Amino acid sequence: MPENRAAWLDATGQKLRVGQSELPKPGAGDIVVRNYAVAVNPLDFMYCPKAFRSAYIWLADKIQDLRLFTESWPTIVGFDIAGEVVEVGDGVQRFKKGDRVILHAPNRGGFQLYTLTNTKATAILPSNISFQEGAVFPVAFNAALVGLSSNGGLGLPLPSLEPEPSHKTIVVWGGSSSVGSFATPLATAAGAKVVAVASTQNADFCKHCGAVEVCDYKSSTVADNVVGAVKAAGGTFAGLVDAISIPDTVKPVLAILEALGGGPLSTVLPVYQEDDVPSNVKPSFVHGYSPATFPLWENYVTPALQNGKLKCLPEPLVVGKGLEAIQEGLDRSKKGVSAKKVVIEL
Repeated sequence: MPENRAAWLDATGQKLRVGQSELPKPGAGDIVVRNYAVAVNPLDFMYCPKAFRSAYIWLADKIQDLRLFTESWPTIVGFDIAGEVVEVGDGVQRFKKGDRVILHAPNRGGFQLYTLTNTKATAILPSNISFQEGAVFPVAFNAALVGLSSNGGLGLPLPSLEPEPSHKTIVVWGGSSSVGSFATPLATAAGAKVVAVASTQNADFCKHCGAVEVCDYKSSTVADNVVGAVKAAGGTFAGLVDAISIPDTVKPVLAILEALGGGPLSTVLPVYQEDDVPSNVKPSFVHGYSPATFPLWENYVTPALQNGKLKCLPEPLVVGKGLEAIQEGLDRSKKGVSAKKVVIEL
């Protein structure tokens, strides 16, 4: 029998501790995955010491006070997983032992060697994509898709392998971020045009993702520049995805929306206070794990990856190997990365 080990979090503000974990057994509809690469997301380090910058500072206080994400300690965090199916439960039809998969772990538990999960947010990883590349995919894909869709987002159609033009244009603030890297191609696959906002050094990357124009977020006229780019792109303005969502983004984002007549606003953190938002702007905080994404995991993700319509972006920044390296990955991610996502090999 294989042994399971995990990077345990014993309490808020503690460093991760590597130790034994129970080897999971699948129930009906479940699979057990041997994890070969995991990626780091901001929620993974919400409990860690000195973890917070900008919006994370005040959000962390709320999480610690309200215990929003953890009912008991110790716990195992981690959502982004790429690995191999080692066991399937009764009724599982889409997967078999030996399949290479990527998955969004709904109840965390990614920072261990073996993870139990349902198959709702799981897809086959094509053989030409490495586990390290695949690990950047799940959470960002889900968050971007929910932020774009009609289920609490911008109201775009679901992405298609052969999209019809929707004659809509959206703005993605943070086009080179993890969520932004998926919001742009998914919006394009829904028939929309995307104006991205990012640094000048990441402009080519944003265009590689599918943006029709990229505006420099550091420009003193960024709001005017974005508005001009949206009007030049044509079509109906359908809203804005703030894939950064820190206090510094609030003013320019709201200025853009005001100049464009308002519209829906999808955010990855709840930094937009109700009293500050105009009545014609409809903000929604994206919760990435959603039933709205499940059909895409089953019917879209794998073929889109196979034919290159969807890519695992941004590139993985592999910081180490083994469970012991996950703390290093958390620390590296907290310092900030540009057009990359921190990944640990297991």
